[in-house]
Amino acid sequence: MNPPPSSPWLSAISSSERPVHGTVTQTQAGATAAGRTPPPAPPREPGIAPRAAMHARAAVSTARSGPPEGGPTGRTRLVRMRSQAPLVLRPTVLVRDEPGAIAGPQPARVSVAAGAAGPIGGDHLSLDIDVGPGSTLVLGEISARLLLPGPHAEQSRSTTTVRVDRGGTLIWLPQPMIAATGCRHLNDVHVELAEGARLLLREEVVLGRHEEVPGTLAQHVRVRRAGRPLYDQRLDFGPEAIGWDSPAVAGSSRALGSVLVVDPSWADATPPAQPLGEDAAVLPLSGPAVLISATSPDSLTLRRALTTGLRSLGHPWAPSV
Repeated sequence: MNPPPSSPWLSAISSSERPVHGTVTQTQAGATAAGRTPPPAPPREPGIAPRAAMHARAAVSTARSGPPEGGPTGRTRLVRMRSQAPLVLRPTVLVRDEPGAIAGPQPARVSVAAGAAGPIGGDHLSLDIDVGPGSTLVLGEISARLLLPGPHAEQSRSTTTVRVDRGGTLIWLPQPMIAATGCRHLNDVHVELAEGARLLLREEVVLGRHEEVPGTLAQHVRVRRAGRPLYDQRLDFGPEAIGWDSPAVAGSSRALGSVLVVDPSWADATPPAQPLGEDAAVLPLSGPAVLISATSPDSLTLRRALTTGLRSLGHPWAPSV
């Protein structure tokens, strides 16, 4: 039975409300303030109401129960879990590709479910993740995200802000993003790690559906550790990105991905660089971290390559199955 909304450890808000017809958008307001007349909206079929952009924010945070420091005892509890459609958070159980041996307390497992299609052009979705000291969160996703165009060629945006405190661990395993024809999307991820925090972050991108020209996708991930930059990468794909299909970026590949692993136990010896076939490699970073990077013809081959890279890291990062 789900706890009541007044439960001290869980608050959930679900909303599908959209702005009413006639609301002035930010673009229109800026044009008016500058003395320019906003361009007229394209004609619509009679009887069809305009689609208003969806703005939603979800949040999850954890804390540790039990002994405050060290050892495998204790457990992680959810202290906050706020949903707003289409970002719906649900507690879940162990999944197939989760690392099999996570040190520290028993983790909390949460998955993001899609409460609506998209994101669609004009949507702005935000997710806040806060992992408390000594706690462990495994965050997954129920299904892939299909990035779709909006009616006015607007850009959609996903913003994720992550904070992992001292001794905390975040295992973040989202499903692939699929850039459908005509989409214009920015995926912006900002991670702040305390000095003793651990992170596993997987990213997977599929360029278009079957035999489809992809839309435009910008992927920007920034990770800071103890206040210092550790990893900052932006990749742009699609017709608005010059050279995206050159050998230096995607080439003929339809699926691209990476896994970033940050582990303080590697402070003295980071795992060495190693190739994983022709299109994948394990790459050590300047810090206790490695990046597994791969390009593939399809999402299944991509996932296998990334999983092989994780297995090469051994305990505790190798998948359970």
